[in-house]
Amino acid sequence: MGLLGGVEKNLANGAHLRGDINILMVGDPSCAKSQLLRVVMSTAPLAINTTGRGSSAAGLTAAVIQDKDSGERRLEAGAMVLADRGVVCIDEFDKMTDQDRTAIHEVMEQQTVTVAKAGIHCTLNARCSVIAASNPVYGQYDRDKKPHENIALPDSLLSRFDLLYIVLDKMDAELDRAISAHVLDMHRYRKSAEAEAFDGDDMMEEEHQATQVYEKKEKLMRGAAGAMRANKGEAVEDFLTTDFCKKFIHFAKQTKKPKLTNAAAEMIARQYADLRDTTSTQSMPITARCLETLIRLSAAHAKSRLSSKISKRDVTEAAKVLGFALTNDVEGAGINEYGDEEMDVEMEGRDEVDEKSAEVEAEPQKRSVRSRRRRNKPAADATADAPQKKSHKKAGEGGSDRTPELTTFLNKHFRANRADSIKVEQLVTLLGSGWTKQEVEGIVNDLHKANKVFVHQGEIHQL
Repeated sequence: MGLLGGVEKNLANGAHLRGDINILMVGDPSCAKSQLLRVVMSTAPLAINTTGRGSSAAGLTAAVIQDKDSGERRLEAGAMVLADRGVVCIDEFDKMTDQDRTAIHEVMEQQTVTVAKAGIHCTLNARCSVIAASNPVYGQYDRDKKPHENIALPDSLLSRFDLLYIVLDKMDAELDRAISAHVLDMHRYRKSAEAEAFDGDDMMEEEHQATQVYEKKEKLMRGAAGAMRANKGEAVEDFLTTDFCKKFIHFAKQTKKPKLTNAAAEMIARQYADLRDTTSTQSMPITARCLETLIRLSAAHAKSRLSSKISKRDVTEAAKVLGFALTNDVEGAGINEYGDEEMDVEMEGRDEVDEKSAEVEAEPQKRSVRSRRRRNKPAADATADAPQKKSHKKAGEGGSDRTPELTTFLNKHFRANRADSIKVEQLVTLLGSGWTKQEVEGIVNDLHKANKVFVHQGEIHQL
């Protein structure tokens, strides 16, 4: 959700509402905080890594440098300006001085860098998300003290982080065995001779190959969670490849701009009011920025579903994430505080029924328009536009012969309606009685495997 981000808004009055999500991790040493930053760097399309001790205010924002030969002054961009539309990973965030941390306040909220030095006055864009890792004041997190006493960062800076996670080194025998098994497996893992032999193949051939969705199952590369499931006798889940994650994140960010629905907006307002009324110990102050955090997290979850609308389910999941970041407790991050989940599911079902009824009411008008178009076209074009009038076939019989017909119909539908997605049920309805749902799903799955379309949760997306 942090890499997907929310929806950026530029209002008519010139105000800018950021969509990037800022995350801060504070906790005990040797809890893989730096490893998480490395995973973000390898997954994000654009990521720049810096450290707190080796960074200054000018190095993070912008610096004015004088040329030795001509004597002219020029402006050089810093890390956050270079990471525009990307991610900035800051390790050892607590080692930065107060003056350097104050310089990034404007970047984290306004997402701009204003420079007024040596006769140069300009404003640079720095639309990036910040993911930082920090250690507590006392080296290790003191559980007897309050969160703000362990973190020792000003509230003005903490409020600019959407999520603040406290990473604790808990003493659990089962978890320790799983982590040790994972570390030992990483030391024992070696690539096979065949994989090493094909590492130097031509890169042009790899570009035309389909992206592998899941990692190949290696006995030693299963992770700590996989080691725990193996000890319990459970099946090990599949892991997504880094290349697929990069493409999915790029596809979701470029194509989906989810919008708030009325039901989701009411639920967000109710959750924010409950957060302000709570008396429990919070890891960060509850300000109006938390309201924007809920909106951004809900939009990010909607993007992960490739949805164009933010539903109550997205708000519920966003509340769980924010609740865990505020309380550092899984049980305290539930949805019971924000309303009844069964009522939300029922209301979502009613919304879906209303949308389907609206589609059914609009279907006769679409059919009448198509019938008028067929009268003005030759017979060959009419048969091409209506593949449902051809020979009726049962599901599974000759499905491969009808693949070109379905592909042609999909392309014409996307072109005529200027759409990039369609649900399978709606496609079956448009095709007519000559097609069955099982037959259409079989052909669509074949097109998905051939990288001609992208299918997700019963919805076909054009590539």
